[in-house]
Amino acid sequence: MNNPKNSQKNISTLFQAEAWKDAFIKLLPQHAIKNPVMAIVWLGTLITLISTLFGKANFVFGSLVTLILFITVLFANYAEAIAEAKGRGQASSLRQARQNLTARRLMSLEDKEGAQVAATLLNINDLIEVRAGELIPADGEIIHGFATINEAAVTGESAPVLREAGTDRSGVIAGTKVLTDRIIVQVTAESGHSFLDRMIALVEGSNRQKTPNEIALGILLTVMTVTFIIVVCSLPIIGHFLNISMNPILLVALLVCLIPTTIGGLLPAIGIAGMNRALKANVIAKSGKAVEIAGDIDVLLLDKTGTITYGDRQATVFYPLTGVSESELRQAAVLTSLADPTPEGKSVVALAKELGEKIIDPEQAEFIPFNASTRISGINLADGQQIRKGALDAILKFTSQEISHHSELKTHVEQVASKGATPLVVACGQNLLGVIELSDVIKSGIKEKFARLREMGIKTVMVTGDNPLTAAAIAAEAGVDDYIAEARPEDKLNCIRNEQNKGHLVAMVGDGTNDAPALAQADIGLAMNSGTQAAKEAGNMVDLDSDPTKLLAVVEIGKQQLITRGALTTFSLANDISKYFAILPALFVAAIPQMHVLNVMQLGSPETAILSALIFNAIIIPLLIPIALRGVKFKPSTSTQLLRRNMMIYGVGGVLLPFFAIKAIDLVINHVLVL
Repeated sequence: MNNPKNSQKNISTLFQAEAWKDAFIKLLPQHAIKNPVMAIVWLGTLITLISTLFGKANFVFGSLVTLILFITVLFANYAEAIAEAKGRGQASSLRQARQNLTARRLMSLEDKEGAQVAATLLNINDLIEVRAGELIPADGEIIHGFATINEAAVTGESAPVLREAGTDRSGVIAGTKVLTDRIIVQVTAESGHSFLDRMIALVEGSNRQKTPNEIALGILLTVMTVTFIIVVCSLPIIGHFLNISMNPILLVALLVCLIPTTIGGLLPAIGIAGMNRALKANVIAKSGKAVEIAGDIDVLLLDKTGTITYGDRQATVFYPLTGVSESELRQAAVLTSLADPTPEGKSVVALAKELGEKIIDPEQAEFIPFNASTRISGINLADGQQIRKGALDAILKFTSQEISHHSELKTHVEQVASKGATPLVVACGQNLLGVIELSDVIKSGIKEKFARLREMGIKTVMVTGDNPLTAAAIAAEAGVDDYIAEARPEDKLNCIRNEQNKGHLVAMVGDGTNDAPALAQADIGLAMNSGTQAAKEAGNMVDLDSDPTKLLAVVEIGKQQLITRGALTTFSLANDISKYFAILPALFVAAIPQMHVLNVMQLGSPETAILSALIFNAIIIPLLIPIALRGVKFKPSTSTQLLRRNMMIYGVGGVLLPFFAIKAIDLVINHVLVL
């Protein structure tokens, strides 16, 4: 029997071996030049090697400096390589899911046989049939049928999910498995451009683009490096006039200690690790920029259904108006719901059955499906009757009536809305029949999550199609900062644009085709994996678990990314200060005795001072790799509090730690020399 611990150990060993191999490959010029700071250290390594071989310095000292600089570059390469290796490991299961797929291509919906072809030969708009027990060969939309599907290959979640034609849960992904029934899928992506293909490329880092902050910091580090190169190159000229001889190995050592090598070595790993942390939460970020922007979000647009409430609204009570029997209201409600595929529509039929109503399918009837714009659904019977159910204002518009003339209806609607439930009004022609109560439950812990976001300075806005009374009741109970009632799809887009015009960064969740414009407009558009292809294409993140509340976790991942980069940059620049006190006296104390006052660490000799500073410079990179990969621990707080905490821990700590560490290394070196 395999031991899980041994298996895990073997996987870890493979990751390490792969990372070290890549670390050496990154020494090649075409790879090294991508990180300017470490490229300079690598160039300095070659200079010290050549200088040592040509007798410009003591052979042992020169060799030690060369070795330490080489290890510094190798550790920096390893930091990036181990982050990439983790990404490739996460992509391995995705790659297995797409291998050796075949498809049953149909010529038309009436084609019952089809032809077996390789999945790589499928084109956009091809029709394919997938039966129970088969793998879906290509991304697409179900246009006929419904099925339960195992998406574990993509999401890691073994629980089956329902996908159905004509709903916002019609999207399917290549490599997932149909467990029951039969579906016909219209292909939406060609081979090599499927969702799995893009996920693999993003996770492995082959398509990773640097984020704006990463680019800005990279430019700053490059400018600092060039500045210090100019300073160091000018020292021999100044030394010539002062009759001070400058050893090239000492100049290289000074340059390496001056430039920000720590953050220069860790910066690529931090960017890759941010995307990996998002993937660990089962969120695919289409770019590192998306993860980073998530950390700056200050407005969250949240759908009520599925995000704040469980989204499983069920019909619980029928309220007939005076002069209308309960049976008459139930029968009318059932007729409007027979062709309604939504959970709400099905629950109306189920409740009526439970109360003893007989369900009879009308002949030659025209069903009117629910529409997000009109917010009503219903049926036109053969005898001319038009029966509708929907939101209060939509039904009043349909019947051309005013609420002021129907106090009883208003009372029922307000009674239902005040409980946080949703009232649906039923009408037959111009006659109002009554109200259906749809009850939903607010998710446990959601209020605490919103309080946590408020601590971070993030405003939450609930978007719902409910009337203002229901919306207000749910908003108060959930603890959101604002709400939009009776919202239509275009209202989300308008709200996002209004907030952006005020200078805010906005995030939202969506799964339907009608959400696509808003998802594309939002700074962070989190599309549900269960949603339509249009929604997934429009968003810049995809949640594999299809959990709308994941948006809250995405914001925290983004903030952790920004905090980690800021903290390690602060530490890197701070510990350079300590290295100056080690390296500068070593260089100039012989020619300028007054420089001895800077030797506050009382290091043994110029040579041991230089070696101690360089050793610390090398070993601090691997010591910080776990923080770069895991991220700095995030606690909700304001920007001022975060800045103060970072300055105290990573600023002050970055100054003090090297003083003690370099002194300790110097003592060890001197002790070894004595022996």
